Amino acid sequence: MVDIATRVWNHKWKIDPIVRSLIDTDFYKLLMCQSVYRNKPDTQVTFSLINRSAEIRLADLIDEGELREQLDHIRSLSLSRGESTWLRGNTFYGKRQMFRPDFMEWFENLRLPPYHLQKRDGQYELTFEGAWPEVMLWEIPALAVLMELRSRAVLRDLGRFELQVLYARAMTRVWEKVEQLRDLEKLRLADFGTRRRHSFLWQDWCVQAMMEGLGEKFVGTSNCLIAKNREVEAIGTNAHELPMVYSALAETDEELRRAPYEVLADWHEEHDGNLRIILPDTYGTEGFLKHAPDWLAGWTGIRIDSGDPAEGAETAIRWWKERGEDPSEKLVIFSDGLDVEKVRELHNQFVGRVRVSFGWGTLLTNDFRGLVDGQALAPFSLVCKAVSANGRPTVKLSDNPNKAMGPADEIERYKRVFDVGQQTALEVVV
Repeated sequence: MVDIATRVWNHKWKIDPIVRSLIDTDFYKLLMCQSVYRNKPDTQVTFSLINRSAEIRLADLIDEGELREQLDHIRSLSLSRGESTWLRGNTFYGKRQMFRPDFMEWFENLRLPPYHLQKRDGQYELTFEGAWPEVMLWEIPALAVLMELRSRAVLRDLGRFELQVLYARAMTRVWEKVEQLRDLEKLRLADFGTRRRHSFLWQDWCVQAMMEGLGEKFVGTSNCLIAKNREVEAIGTNAHELPMVYSALAETDEELRRAPYEVLADWHEEHDGNLRIILPDTYGTEGFLKHAPDWLAGWTGIRIDSGDPAEGAETAIRWWKERGEDPSEKLVIFSDGLDVEKVRELHNQFVGRVRVSFGWGTLLTNDFRGLVDGQALAPFSLVCKAVSANGRPTVKLSDNPNKAMGPADEIERYKRVFDVGQQTALEVVV
């Protein structure tokens, strides 16, 4: 087992690349990338870093030169032969050759495009511009680098024994969480913690702890590199990025109204089974389901990623019943701000009514709250989103208005087009 404390101690003395592989990313990114490569390869997008926790002044914590070194290293990466073989030949979601030969040939020759970085008011402005299939692959490694550099900055002045004790306490915390989940019958839980992890080594340790502690109740990880190395399932489907960009490309209000469903129509052509999961909250779950075409009710399930999770699941159950579907055969994936108490509560509330699953993110792979100088290592909300497509701004409304993004006038237009009514603001924990 890797001595994480010693590795962290050694970070102080030499550059240690944070991202060492292009598949140190979330599985849904590669699935979406293939879809974009097939359907919208020439779309020009801009992705931008957004720190929702403005009190965390990243530019004051993280050295710009060190950040550039890490980002430049990522631009030097390409798929290894073993990584390519795994993607080409492995079985994902019961399907061999998930990734088509033309996509794999393109991916094998890919180097990530340039980035733009500057400091402003204690924050980093980090943007990526270019062809959508290339630029979208910056999101996860960029977030991973910034999160880990923040961790390194906070831990830089700790001694070797202090680090040993810190990680012993953090390991104990994770294991206690595992023990609290062991007794849940029919539990299905996956690691979704790549984007805001404490570090790669820590995420890898957490996955190993879940494998040993939960056995078959741990169903896999979103991280492709860890899935490959630990021989567990790679888990993931699609994200808000697709409807955000498709919608930005719409010329009229009517085209805008149809855009989220066109995304899933393209997805329907490529995937079946457990990859047919609806993410309905980009422009409000209620309106999305109300106007959804009948064929979407036949999809396998739904992912709840904002708003009140129990309310979102109840909305989905009512919708399935109205469309003549049996909710007990449908999969509901909860993935927003989860920790042990919320997992137990939602599992007990919905098990038996639907097939329940959990994508556990930040509070699995980055829960160091109170372990160092108060909240100095507490997780925070950092995202990297598509902010424009072919020169037009993107918009996300979400079921939680605190997660909304986009120009104010466009937000109001989208609310009108998608008939978004009163929303309840919830704290964005992570």
